[in-house]
Amino acid sequence: MKTKKKSEFAKQPTGDKVILIIGYIILGLFICAIIIPVVYIILASFVDPVTLQNSGLSFDFSKWTATAYERVLSNSQIWVGFKNALIYSVLFTIISVVVTLLAAYPMSRADFKGRGFFNTIFVITMFFGGGLIPTYLLIANLGMLDTIWAILIPGAFSVWNMIIARTYYMGIPRDLQEAAEIDGATEMIYFFRILLPVCTPIIATISMWQFVGMWNSYFDAMIYLNSASKQPLQLVLRAILIQSQPQPGMVSDMQSTAARAQLAELLKYATIIISSLPLMIMYPFFQKYFDNGIMAGAVKG
Repeated sequence: MKTKKKSEFAKQPTGDKVILIIGYIILGLFICAIIIPVVYIILASFVDPVTLQNSGLSFDFSKWTATAYERVLSNSQIWVGFKNALIYSVLFTIISVVVTLLAAYPMSRADFKGRGFFNTIFVITMFFGGGLIPTYLLIANLGMLDTIWAILIPGAFSVWNMIIARTYYMGIPRDLQEAAEIDGATEMIYFFRILLPVCTPIIATISMWQFVGMWNSYFDAMIYLNSASKQPLQLVLRAILIQSQPQPGMVSDMQSTAARAQLAELLKYATIIISSLPLMIMYPFFQKYFDNGIMAGAVKG
């Protein structure tokens, strides 16, 4: 008779089994803490506002409605904010990744004179900043108030991402550059044609971080942008979610104040789902790069 092979868990000592079980329980609780609110928001966005306020969630599909999505998607300011947020996020990601990769390369070279000094200067900026008022005055004196550059330029360089990219560079074998030099490749050719293609995981990881960071950011836009036509989606969502002030066109046809309040509550859930869709779509495509990018940039060097 064939004997059944023991699973990896069964082979573990009793103490290790207890630790693994506790770890699985904690991980399960974290997953539930993430999934349950998301599921609640998705379901609540479809429930009739009167039913949602009086009875909570209902699985009676006759009481479901897509009114919230219709009103949100038919509002012009939502689309303007969505377009602005997408443009800001894409441009910010491109600028930030380019600057970060270019800055990280000399910091990874042992023969770069002044490497220690510049690394120290970079790290200092992670702990000390100029503050909001000096930064605002700088942006104003540079003539960037109420322009796209006030959103893109100030936070384009991330020291943390530079350190991750620098460490990733240092993990690439030196033999690769020596072989390129033997074949006559210059420093520029080596960096753009040989090194960068090898760094796809870290580039994808940094790009995702920066895109998500800009997509979720609203504070800089709130401080530096005055024109409604330049405001990103996050400022529109802030008015709906935090200030409970939906766009006038979304609730203007409601007669009673109570009906407007009920619909405004439903609009919150719909706007959360709509604003999260781009990130939900992007994550599966970038997930495969995360392990290689983050781990290689964290433990090598």
